[in-house]
This record gives sequence, C-alpha cells and structure tokens, in this order.
Amino acid sequence: MFASPAAVTTAAHTLPPLAADEIDDIVLLGVPLWGWQIAVALVGVLALALLARTIWNPTSRSLRAWALGNVAVNAGIAVTGATVRVTSSGLGCSEWPKCTPDSFVPIDTGHAALNAAIEFGNRTLTFVVLAVAVITLIAVLRMTPRRKDLFRLAVIIPFGVLGQGVVGGITVWTDLHPASVATHFLLSMVMVFITVALYVRCQEPEGRPRIVVGPMLHTVSIGLVVVGFLLLIAGTVVTGTGPHGGDAAAPRWALDLPSVTRVHSALAWLTLVGAAAAVILAFRGGAGAPARRNSAILLVIVLLQGVLGYTQYALELPEALVVLHVLGSGLTWVAISRLYFATTRLTPPGEEVSEEADRAGERSSVEPAPGR
Repeated sequence: MFASPAAVTTAAHTLPPLAADEIDDIVLLGVPLWGWQIAVALVGVLALALLARTIWNPTSRSLRAWALGNVAVNAGIAVTGATVRVTSSGLGCSEWPKCTPDSFVPIDTGHAALNAAIEFGNRTLTFVVLAVAVITLIAVLRMTPRRKDLFRLAVIIPFGVLGQGVVGGITVWTDLHPASVATHFLLSMVMVFITVALYVRCQEPEGRPRIVVGPMLHTVSIGLVVVGFLLLIAGTVVTGTGPHGGDAAAPRWALDLPSVTRVHSALAWLTLVGAAAAVILAFRGGAGAPARRNSAILLVIVLLQGVLGYTQYALELPEALVVLHVLGSGLTWVAISRLYFATTRLTPPGEEVSEEADRAGERSSVEPAPGR
C-alpha cells in the first residue's frame, strides 16, 4: 500500500522521549537553545525584510520568486510538524500562545529540553512563514496596475497563516486531539494549493481562465485534486487511529486501524491511476508543454512515494523515512495543484491565446510597472 504523511504514524516505532529530569536545559555558548531558536527566527525575518526591497518596484520575476517562497514555506512547515510528531514533542510546550503557563519560552516545561526545543522551534518558524506572506501581499499591492485576482489570493495567505496559529493553539489545548491535528495538517495543504495558484497566475495576464487542454485531461486534473485531498483526509484518520499521535498521552480515535488503512491505500492507488491517465492524455492529446511536464512530474513523484511507503513499512517506519515521506506528500500535493492550473490559462477579455502558444507553454505574463 502507499502511505500518506499521516499514514506513516500507524506504527509504534518512535524516538523515545527523554525524561524531564534527564536534561534541565540545552545550553550552547552560555545561551539556552530556545534563545538560539529565537535569534535564528529573527535573523530569518530580517533577511526577508532586506530582500523585500524587491517588492517596492515589483517585476514579474521578483513577484514569482516571492510566490514560490510561499509555496516552499507552507509545505515546509508541515514537514517540521511531522518532526514534532515522530519525536513525541507535540506537548513540549503545553500552552498556547505561551509555551508554559508562566513563560513564552520553554522554561520548566515538565518535558525533556529536547522535546520542548523541537516544539518551540516549530512555533518560531511560523513568524518566517508569516513574513513571507506579508511581503508577498505588499508586492502585489505595489503592482501597477493593481490586479484584483492576485490581491484576492495574496490577502488570503497571511490570514491563513494566522489561522494556522489558532488551530495550533487549539491542538495544544485539546492535548493533541486527532481532530485538531488533522485540521492543522489539512489547513496547511489548503494554503499550499492557494500559494500554487498565486505562483501560476502571477505569470499570466489578468483575465478569465480558459481551458487550454482536452476536456478529458481537464476533468482528470479536477478529479486528482478531489482524490488527492480525500487521500490526505484518509491519512489523517489513520494518524488519529494509530498509536503515534505526537505524545504518549494524546487521545486516539477508536476505529479499526486495518479498515481505515485499506481505505487510505485504495485512494493512493487511485491517485496513481489518475496520474498515469493524465500523462497519457497530455502526451497523446497534444496538450501544451506545462500540462505534459507537470503530468510527468506528478507520476514520478507518486511512484517515488509508493517506493518510499513500501520501504518505510518494511523497515518499521524509521523516523527519517517518516519525515521524508511527509515531504513527499507535500510535493505530491504541489504537483497535483500544478497540473490542475496547467490545464487552464488566464486570457484577457476579447483576446485568445494562440494554439501555438498553448503548445509551447507560453504564459504571456505581463511585466508589472514600477511601484508608486
């Protein structure tokens, strides 16, 4: 069977958490580890602010780079969240927005310092994700003429990041209840889809979407989005049913684990069939370069995910492979999203994209004028 990012938690092979009294704190050069984590996050935000000079006079290239950065950080924070799970660090900070009832930083958490540091580090990364989102929004606002379609996408992203923080807080308050853990992960995937939309559409002129591939390929791409998201949902159900919930005391769903795993597996194979069908339709149906390229990439990623899933199952889910599989799941979802958006193209009112441009994969992007 294929394992999703959530299905990888169905085994009991985990890193044993350190006892709270084994390590009082982790100190490097006289500074607690949480101090270094805060410093790294601040440096990251400041570096982004310096790079943000490119947003004041945005170009198609700079805006595309920031949009791609949003895709990377929103998918990446799901990977760091998986690291929190496999190390049983989900309650390393037992409160939210504070880490403990008395402190915003991990001091006297009642957990091992390493577990607290992993959870706190994941929290600090949220500020980097939010900084990228805000910078991108400003860049979109500085475009001349301003594009309403890009603004609608860009304004959703920072609010989505803030929403992720709230859901993360609910997850902590409920002691990692599987429903809140599932919502936390799925919201990340929704944000990835929106950031991919922004990345693709900022390369095109403002207009209405027009299907630029055969109707069957477009239908398959829609089906892959639906099946792919159902696959993610089924994976979170497997996660909530299995024993690996981020903490030994985390509540579990009282479902039959083999049954929910079989459902998840069936959806994974259906995703593979859909990816293969997309490749055949794209190459034999004369689709443009973007559709052909993204369908092939999707098929390769799904196949690699399958190999990784079988490998980690045979090896009883070593932690490194679990995290790699979560990364692969994010890449799979990005590839599904890219294929979907490759089947359409924005076309200004009264204009048509030539068949030659469709086949060559030209996006016909309009260079934004310098900002005001």
